[in-house]
Amino acid sequence: MSNTTRTRARRLALAAGDPNGIGPEIALKALAALPADARERITLFGPRNVLERTAVQLGLEAMLPALGLVDAGALPAHAAQPGRIEAAAGASAVASASAAIEACRRSEFDAVVACPHHETAIHQAGIAFSGYPSLVARVCGQAEDRVFLMLVGGGLRIVHATLHESVRQALGRLQPELIAAAVRAGVRACALLGVPEPSIGVFGINPHASEGGLFGPEDEACVAPAVRALRAEGLRVDGPRGADVLLAQRRHDLYVAMLHDQGHIPIKLLAPNAASALSIGAEVLLSSVGHGSAMDIAGRGIADPGAVLRTIHLLSGLGPGDTTP
Repeated sequence: MSNTTRTRARRLALAAGDPNGIGPEIALKALAALPADARERITLFGPRNVLERTAVQLGLEAMLPALGLVDAGALPAHAAQPGRIEAAAGASAVASASAAIEACRRSEFDAVVACPHHETAIHQAGIAFSGYPSLVARVCGQAEDRVFLMLVGGGLRIVHATLHESVRQALGRLQPELIAAAVRAGVRACALLGVPEPSIGVFGINPHASEGGLFGPEDEACVAPAVRALRAEGLRVDGPRGADVLLAQRRHDLYVAMLHDQGHIPIKLLAPNAASALSIGAEVLLSSVGHGSAMDIAGRGIADPGAVLRTIHLLSGLGPGDTTP
């Protein structure tokens, strides 16, 4: 793998996620764990009433006066119930993340870190939403199919050509142009993370990348043309090859998955509840974490902020995050 280079410390907007989940807790715990000079470069976006209440519960109220805090995603007191799925809480998560993204577009910050949302709560609020990549695309005025998810964890970086959709629908959308766009977005994201010329392994769609057509024509029709075009652009691309073979070899800086589970399973196996989930391809770089809002433990003060801390380090330039092989 390429050597990862250290980038300058960046200014981050930290969105609290679903205020009834563990987002406010892990955001405040992560900030408390950082040195004061690093904390000064981070501004927290979320409903002030929830964040102040959570800080008191955690014994962190002394940190609040010096904390950069933007009151976003107002949540009525009656809806502020830790562990409860509420439409108002879903709307709050979207509002606080949107405010952070907009501030990043205005160049007030260099990147956004977003704590976990709850998709059911967001859908109950009547908001069309299929994850943070779609929200980043919408706020930035870009096509949703040109903003991709890249998971970082367990020593792997995996960008997904398709994401939250049925396998049948994903197969219908997998075209050379889409796959090439996912690779290019992954290459740009790697450069921001300190890997300027990554080696890239592209997974096949079918087992064994179709084994010369034995298992179907999809890889030759969709993936192979994308790989040829990217090589012509000067990128170091291998594939299509079986995902199992490429991952077992661990010779590449970046991997490109065709389907959701191809990329999620290895990351979550190697880095359970510890991965960073980057929305890439838009003008704003946003990363969430590879776990959910944990409604079952919300408000109990026992949530682990480790994934948020790793994500802050990954995007801020404070350190390499989780990129070790």
